[in-house]
Amino acid sequence: MILLSMSLAVGLPGNTFVVWSILKRMRKRSVTALMVLNLALADLAVLLTAPFFLYFLAQRTWSFKLAGCRLCHYICGVSMYASVLIITAMSLDRSLAVASPFLSQKMRTKVAARWLLAGIWVASFLLATPVLVFRTVVRMYKETVFCKAEYPSEKHRAFHLFFEAFTGFVVPFLVVVGSYSDISRRLQARRFHRSRRTGRLVVLIILAFAVFWLPYHVVNLVEGSRALAGTLAQSRQQLQNARYVCIALAFLSSSVNPLLYACAGGSLLRSAGLGFVAKMLEATGSEGLSTRRGGSLGRTVKNAPVPAETGPAESLDPLKQSESN
Repeated sequence: MILLSMSLAVGLPGNTFVVWSILKRMRKRSVTALMVLNLALADLAVLLTAPFFLYFLAQRTWSFKLAGCRLCHYICGVSMYASVLIITAMSLDRSLAVASPFLSQKMRTKVAARWLLAGIWVASFLLATPVLVFRTVVRMYKETVFCKAEYPSEKHRAFHLFFEAFTGFVVPFLVVVGSYSDISRRLQARRFHRSRRTGRLVVLIILAFAVFWLPYHVVNLVEGSRALAGTLAQSRQQLQNARYVCIALAFLSSSVNPLLYACAGGSLLRSAGLGFVAKMLEATGSEGLSTRRGGSLGRTVKNAPVPAETGPAESLDPLKQSESN
């Protein structure tokens, strides 16, 4: 209850502020800003389910029937997939910018970004559908009802747990690690020194997601393995207790991103005030170039002067302009 309450108290106003900043303080939005906006919306969606789980923990019984049970867990599943897929897209975007700056300029268009994000949300809704199939309400005692996963067999349990762990964590993070390994290798080979604010921000987002979600997926893998081996009964209660804590930690992952933006903003907090998020996520010269070619998103902050165009090397950092401010 403490972890969920902390997540709600910090994450709800924090992510609401990020959404407000991007929608209200930016006339046009960079590709990075669009990804951050959708990441904040995914975090907000899962945080809105927290009051239902807090009520369950306080009352020791599920009071929202089968529809509420499936809907709350489905929203959590969709949010998890959307978050990890957006993070993966951010890492691939940076990798492409380093590997092929000119191709990156052409591909980072408004149309491409919208189609990509739409595809991520559709994929998230589809990947989370097993939650609707296996989640149900069970009456354990006279006055106690639980919202829990029920499987026709242990093979179904193992399939769902392995599917969620691999599609929601293992495979996306292998892509992320591969992307950043490629970025590091190329930058070292070029001996290229550049602003590191964006790289630091994206890496912090990735690490935070990994730290808070890794325990949950480890429990999934252990439970799935024991289900296949037929030894789940020996540790069912311990795994269930661990899952409760891991779910609470996963909720925390939806509240930390606004804090990371504040840390990455640095001096912008003092100079731009409430507009620091918009200032930090303003479009770079590379996106401005794409806009004139007919596609991408241009300069973003209201009443801000248009910067000088950057070259291909400078455009590798989507937030480089914030350093000059």
